Amino acid sequence: MKSVTFSMLGAVCAGVLVLGGSAFAADYPSKQLELVVPYAAGGGTDLLARAYADTAKNYAGQAIGVVNKTGGAGAIGLSDIARGKADGYKIGMGTVEMSMLPHMGQNAAFTIKDFTPIARLNAEPSAISVNKDSPLKTVEEFLEFAKANPGKIRIGNSGPGAIWHIAAAALEDKAGITVTHVPFDGAAPAITALLGGHIEAVTVSVQEVASHVDGGNIRLLAVLDNQRHPKYPDIPTLKEKGVDVAVSTWRGIVGPANLPADVVAKLSDISAKTAADPAFQETLKKMNLTAAYLDAAGFKDAIEKDNAFFEEFMAKLGIGKK
Repeated sequence: MKSVTFSMLGAVCAGVLVLGGSAFAADYPSKQLELVVPYAAGGGTDLLARAYADTAKNYAGQAIGVVNKTGGAGAIGLSDIARGKADGYKIGMGTVEMSMLPHMGQNAAFTIKDFTPIARLNAEPSAISVNKDSPLKTVEEFLEFAKANPGKIRIGNSGPGAIWHIAAAALEDKAGITVTHVPFDGAAPAITALLGGHIEAVTVSVQEVASHVDGGNIRLLAVLDNQRHPKYPDIPTLKEKGVDVAVSTWRGIVGPANLPADVVAKLSDISAKTAADPAFQETLKKMNLTAAYLDAAGFKDAIEKDNAFFEEFMAKLGIGKK
């Protein structure tokens, strides 16, 4: 009799646990979410994060707080996301550096396996940009000067091993030039240094310099892509000039590894609706951000492909993990 009673009690408890788990999933999210940005305020990643948070709150039913955690070319913020509790309340802006920094060895305590991809939102190509007062008026003049004066051109980037550092390093490799790499905690401070005349160029994205280009304070020399940028069709690609370099960044929503499947499904639904929202799309357009949505499965595949590519590419450039 006792065994029957205990058996029934066990079944009831199990049922409560199942119902409790389902209730938790159905209730998610029940409080504010934290969206970690691994780069400084004002850069493309930060702007995208704030646009996402502003629209996604309508589908999440909860506020989404944006927190900038900078340093280590994104490693500090990305590590914080990876270490987060796997309950869906701490998510972050994953960037291409997720698939690059692990191969540097010294500043990343994570791999792509430490993240759960939710949705890619955006992708942007690199570009060579100079101050309006630069004597280098064309990309041909830029390359000619760099070849004749090794190391004299200082190129700002968003940190050692970050995508814009890799863009400049790839430029060196393919064009046969030598530059001086100057790291910053994001694209925004690098651009500020360019505007102030403290460096000669940046290789950040087109989007991140667009407002200054439109204002006449920064000059675009070339785009590191397979085709010209739709906003600036008169600016050539490096490939047109015989330098076979195409480097882009991507940005999307990620969480720590081992997020419950139902939480992933909920976040994926929120992100899909956000990406399709006309207000979000209009905001991206105004900020010159290029929409490039991928669902969780597609995003995961893209991350894995980039991870394999950068492991080999950075080793070739001599800046990979030893």
